[in-house]
Amino acid sequence: LLWALLGALLLPPVAADEGILHASGSTVPPVTKDYCIIYNSKWTSLPKSLDNATFRTLENLTSTVLCSSSEVPSGLMKDKAVVVMRGNCTFLEKARIAQNLGAKMLLIASKSRLSSISDNKTDFEDVTLPIALIRYNDIVDMQQTLGKEVNVTLYSPPLPQFDYSMVVIFLIAVSTVALGGYWSGVAELENLKAIASPGERETRRKKEENVTFTPVTVIFFVAICCVMLVLLYFFYKWLVYVIISVFCLASAMSLYNCLAALVGEIPFGQCRITCCNKTIEVRLIFLAMFCTAAAVVWAVFRNEDRWAWILQDILGVAFCLNFIKTLKMPNFKSCVILLGLLLLYDVFFVFITPFITKNGASIMVEVAAGPFGNSEKLPVVIRVPRLEHSASTLCDLPFSLLGFGDIIVPGLLVAYCRRFDVQTSSSSVYYISCTIAYAVGMVLTFVVLALMKMGQPALLYLVPCTLITSSIVAWRRKEMKKFWKGSSYQVGWRP
Repeated sequence: LLWALLGALLLPPVAADEGILHASGSTVPPVTKDYCIIYNSKWTSLPKSLDNATFRTLENLTSTVLCSSSEVPSGLMKDKAVVVMRGNCTFLEKARIAQNLGAKMLLIASKSRLSSISDNKTDFEDVTLPIALIRYNDIVDMQQTLGKEVNVTLYSPPLPQFDYSMVVIFLIAVSTVALGGYWSGVAELENLKAIASPGERETRRKKEENVTFTPVTVIFFVAICCVMLVLLYFFYKWLVYVIISVFCLASAMSLYNCLAALVGEIPFGQCRITCCNKTIEVRLIFLAMFCTAAAVVWAVFRNEDRWAWILQDILGVAFCLNFIKTLKMPNFKSCVILLGLLLLYDVFFVFITPFITKNGASIMVEVAAGPFGNSEKLPVVIRVPRLEHSASTLCDLPFSLLGFGDIIVPGLLVAYCRRFDVQTSSSSVYYISCTIAYAVGMVLTFVVLALMKMGQPALLYLVPCTLITSSIVAWRRKEMKKFWKGSSYQVGWRP
């Protein structure tokens, strides 16, 4: 039940004062690398492109905090870019000392999380050199990667209006919802055939693993989501490892269930072994080992940004598919209650909680990104690297994120529509309409996301699109009563 916790489509919050430090080594051809910086646009005006930027030789003075001009030899800073540690004195004091000693750029290295620079603007009227914050770890990486002789410059490119990683997110989300709904319909068809054939009824009952949500269960589930999200916000650094462990176990089982359904359709390789009076196919044993290994590999290398996101997305999609297929909504009434309550939950924790928290941040966004700069992230999101180069890519999360809840919650309605189609022999009209409505809702979310430049509760757009579309289809087909109650529509099924 924890996987619906994150129901917001998230991008890193866009800060107007994020920029890029472009570093170049002294080798031929020079090795270059970009790093995140934080600056104050009211003090410093940075060029918009690298073509208009001026390079300076970097002088590494991270052994000092530059709170006194006596800390550095005379002439060492002349016409250079200087990096010092943050220390206890103000940015203004450091800037005046550096400027008086001839520096042309001041970088302040911080071992803690980068935060906005907010000293009084009038105090900096006599300071002309650019000032920026940079991570201390980036300075270390710069020395190791580019060598001791490094030239640097600062610039702040305009933010891209749209990132093409959203297209990948869209395809993953819509495909997962459509496939999960279809799989649920296949399972429902097998159930109905088993009911019609007494000889298969008992066998099918043993294989059945579905869980049905009643209205009371729905309310209880949403209450658990609220409690768990608040607990994660306050006790993140402990609970995140619990969530990671549960994700590994649940995703491995889900991947096994998904692949086992495909393997079961292969007519060869069905040799069996008997153990403890139970017979099992050998290929399923190897499949279980493969799925377990996939989850373990992800757990070990989960912070490897270059490729671990692919494995996380595969495990995540498998989990969502298995969840949509396994969890059955008994009627449209339960769907309305579930989606409506989770919509309110989503909006509250994204838009309302910033007025409650001390730092003015959304609880949903903080938990998804890791509160207070925590390096461990919750694995309950689909991650796709952002494809457009910008300062936000370096400074915040370099990924576009979609919470599992934005796939699972509407996916349960799509699955109900597919089962209703099967039980009423309605030629998939409900299923297709609801899937298209989900796709439209995702596009609408992307449009609002691009316009508002902030994390969006995707259910705010997905829930109305899917619920209204399903209601219109049921009303036009004069089946709203059966669709709402979900109790008598099985009578209309024909094998």
